[in-house]
Amino acid sequence: MDRSGIIPLYYQLMDEIIRMIEEGNLEAHDQLPSERELCNNYNISRSTVRQAIQELENEGYIYRVHGKGTFISPEIFKQNLLKFYSFTEEMKKLGKIPSSKVLSFDIITCDEKLSRKMKLKQGDKVYCFTRLRLADLKPMMLETSFVPCDRFPGLTKEELESTPMYDIFMKKHNANFTKAEETLQPVLTRELEADLLEYKAGFPSMMIERVTYENDSIIEYTKGVARGDKFKYQVVLNK
Repeated sequence: MDRSGIIPLYYQLMDEIIRMIEEGNLEAHDQLPSERELCNNYNISRSTVRQAIQELENEGYIYRVHGKGTFISPEIFKQNLLKFYSFTEEMKKLGKIPSSKVLSFDIITCDEKLSRKMKLKQGDKVYCFTRLRLADLKPMMLETSFVPCDRFPGLTKEELESTPMYDIFMKKHNANFTKAEETLQPVLTRELEADLLEYKAGFPSMMIERVTYENDSIIEYTKGVARGDKFKYQVVLNK
């Protein structure tokens, strides 16, 4: 520790712990040394350690379990909401291997609520499929999508498991995405979602509704749940 007074000691401790995380010396769910151990290891006061721990928790690097200690948080994926994005491409940028498991695949008839949501007629046929989205085989999101059959004839479950959905739309059906609208809402994870996401029921998640347009037509409506410990959503406001 540099005790010159230029950089606060708590900040130096934060930097040291972050460096250990980034270099892989501390991995997700590893337990952080106790306050006493950190005090002894770095010859600093308990108040300094507590301030560093609080700041690390505020920034999402660590989490606490009552009665057990402090642990390293799993990796959080930051998503910029100001541009159109694909789960597959975003995971690839982060060096992860994306994949999807199609849990169900049906053709259904639009009821009044769905027809209103997708600007379709009651009775129109849509594909309805639920996918578990994974990165390096770890569950990240659970999504149910509705897609017009007339716009994407011949879509199959096997295609969706082997090829990213947007690649199918663009390369096979010449789709042109002109706009997407998303609504985000914090929710508590339900039991079925928790089982599929390998998460804990009652823990926070983010519910995401997406409507994707091709000019004035809606070509996708997706409602999904993303694990609260895996994603951070970012909006950049420019003057």
